[in-house]
Amino acid sequence: MSIDALQIRNVARSRRVMRLLFLPAVFFVTAWSSRLPATELEIRRNIAYTEPADTSRRLDVYTTAEAENWPIMVWIHGGGWKQGDKAGVQSKPVAFIGHKFVFVSINYRFIPDVTVQEMTSDVAKAIRWVHDHAAEIGGDPDKLYIAGHSAGAHLAALVAVDESYLKAEGLSLADVKGCVPVDTAVYDIATQLKGIPAVRVRTYNPVFGDDPTIQKKLSPITHVAKGKGIPPFLILHVADRPDSTAQSKAFAEALKQAGVTASTFAAEGKNHGSINVDLGKSDDKPTAALFEFLKSTQVE
Repeated sequence: MSIDALQIRNVARSRRVMRLLFLPAVFFVTAWSSRLPATELEIRRNIAYTEPADTSRRLDVYTTAEAENWPIMVWIHGGGWKQGDKAGVQSKPVAFIGHKFVFVSINYRFIPDVTVQEMTSDVAKAIRWVHDHAAEIGGDPDKLYIAGHSAGAHLAALVAVDESYLKAEGLSLADVKGCVPVDTAVYDIATQLKGIPAVRVRTYNPVFGDDPTIQKKLSPITHVAKGKGIPPFLILHVADRPDSTAQSKAFAEALKQAGVTASTFAAEGKNHGSINVDLGKSDDKPTAALFEFLKSTQVE
């Protein structure tokens, strides 16, 4: 069921709200799914995850009063590293709540105001906030997952393989239990730039620059190595998009060569937009693959 079809009502005050005064807004959403016959989905919006707070680095939490020690999915939106918003989550929150996951959607700063390194640091700071406040939102800090679409997929992959970002926040790669990047073609930036028309190269240059050293540093594939504690990966990509298919397969192979559990899923009949919009729908095959992957990582 789409979140747009859910009836949302503001809650002015409740005992639960009173226990969580640090949260700026709470909404209750009546939600139905095959796994949760009827529950109230609580949406807590625009929580600052940095100090001092700023408007660009905030997150939304989707949880429920029933949640206790649930795994947590941190979602990173796309938008070419220059736009996008955490509110564009479509069916995802309801789907994750239905599978007993707390869902957190984050914003981050954009170019040209910051570099991609600083964006990735924003992601790491958001993960740190979720880790520290997991119990307060019904989650388990030892069961943190990250995922994202397009530019968000690149940022998710980078923070899950380059240990420097989480280390700066007092965490490690082992604190992430799984990563699901969705349809990006920049796991290896230099290779991508060599294989696309010059007009598209000019769209990437403001993001990654033209310095091969920086491009290499910002390429997730560069940081893949054995013994780092890199989490398992499920890499979703559009089946008939050649560059993301090639990059996804190459990145997965590099992960497997380093002893990391990794697989790809080619989404038939999707494009770069619909693979994201449809994620969370009950009849969506990439969604089924996603939740099967998450289930597999929780086997004790």
